[in-house]
Amino acid sequence: MKWLYIPAGIVLLIKFLILPNPIVDTPDLAIVETVVRESGVPNAVSAIIFRNRLYDTVFEVIVFTIAIMGAHFLLANERPFCTIYQFTDQPSIVLARLGATIAAIVGIELAIRGHLSPGGGFAAGVAGGTAIGLVAITSASEWMESIYQRWHAATWEKISVLVFIVLAALTLIGLELPHGELGALLSGGIVPILNILVAIKVTLGSWAVILVFIRYRGLL
Repeated sequence: MKWLYIPAGIVLLIKFLILPNPIVDTPDLAIVETVVRESGVPNAVSAIIFRNRLYDTVFEVIVFTIAIMGAHFLLANERPFCTIYQFTDQPSIVLARLGATIAAIVGIELAIRGHLSPGGGFAAGVAGGTAIGLVAITSASEWMESIYQRWHAATWEKISVLVFIVLAALTLIGLELPHGELGALLSGGIVPILNILVAIKVTLGSWAVILVFIRYRGLL
């Protein structure tokens, strides 16, 4: 039956090249304006991620959680790496920590204002994880591990996931907070809260993965 794949692929290619894509004729409908009006947030991307496609976003968060668990599981039986490779020269350390400070500030900004301007929870989490990674390559791994344990980062990561799923479920069944004034910091109903929860989850999850790879690989 494999010989059928080539004709089928050719037919599909002809379809893509010749047949036009169907276009919905909606001249009076401004999709972006509708999304902004219904969600109460100027950032239509955040509105779509955390409202119109919230069901998908829930499973994206779950997939990220499973990936972190998988990293722990796959490396659990390996012997910890003896040599940890880090920056040792002072200029590199200063630049890395300066970059970590900037990334952390940007991450906070993206988390709390992601519903008003370009940004959001996932971008904020990436910035937060970058900040932690830059600190990790300039600091002792034991110190990073002790802070992670002292602040119960693993527990807070799990709590953020559970709270996100609960709030998302309430939103999916139609329960929403008041939208407030469009463009204000305290607006958008549940969207800003979901943004912050995702930022916490991605940041703490990235921290966990960084520690695992430092412990078992000696490299980020």
